Amino acid sequence: MQVQWEGVMPAVTTKFNKDDTLDLIMFRKNIEAQLEAGVSGIILGGTLGEASTLTDDEKRILIQETVTIVDGKVPVIINIAEQSTKDAILAAQRAKEYGASGLMMLPPMRYKATDHETIVYFNNVAKSTDLPIMIYNNPIDYKIEVTLDMFEELLATCDNIGAVKESTRDISNITRIRNRFGNRLKVLCGVDTLALESILMGADGWVAGLVCAFPAETVAIHELVKAGRTKEAIDIYRWFMPLLELDISPQLVQNIKLAEVGTGIGTEIVRAPRLPLHGKERSRVLNIIEEGLRTRPVLPDYKAIAQTI
Repeated sequence: MQVQWEGVMPAVTTKFNKDDTLDLIMFRKNIEAQLEAGVSGIILGGTLGEASTLTDDEKRILIQETVTIVDGKVPVIINIAEQSTKDAILAAQRAKEYGASGLMMLPPMRYKATDHETIVYFNNVAKSTDLPIMIYNNPIDYKIEVTLDMFEELLATCDNIGAVKESTRDISNITRIRNRFGNRLKVLCGVDTLALESILMGADGWVAGLVCAFPAETVAIHELVKAGRTKEAIDIYRWFMPLLELDISPQLVQNIKLAEVGTGIGTEIVRAPRLPLHGKERSRVLNIIEEGLRTRPVLPDYKAIAQTI
């Protein structure tokens, strides 16, 4: 299925049973809620998906299960976050075998590669597959920035690199990308607390986190902004902000899974060494979630908007 690199693409959580096996029943329930809300794609195996703890077989199961659930409605994207080029190439090959439509790629993990090494890494993986690729640019958390000069080299040699998950937290970077590359490089905001601002500045979409618990509200904000109904979008966004801030935390997985419990489309079971929130921090996060649920806004018919723009 063709990937457009636009709209809301949830970076979904991985659901586990108490015995540490995959909970495919709750996983399906969440994916179906995302589809009902109108998302544009499903991204598996990101930070929220606890990718570093998943086995290759679990990744296969998740891709194949998601492809079955979406049934051609939206593309399925798998994140690649590997330590070696060889493993990244193998992961890309397997992703296609299992039915993924595209890849999201981080720079090499654990080793802080130079700019040249990073370019060669992306080049080698991109040339090993015909799947479309979105580069995940998050120097805050992963310590390697893919600069505009680096993107220029990559775009000159890799036709299947077509998007960036922009997580530098510098809103002006969206304008720089647009000025330099036009529409050759699609831009998706990767930071929940900057999403509305990023879309206003020309981002094509939003790789979202709190969408895992609040899919309709997330898609509504995107569609309202794209339709020029900014005031309505801002009202929802202001309500959403305390919840969105749960995404910019080392415990974002636990936070968002607890929010999924609140909306009935997830569990808070995480895979060790992560543990569910406890004590004062759990109470603090629960208070934010409960207040969000208490004041949850009535949404306009944003799906009708999407059909007319």
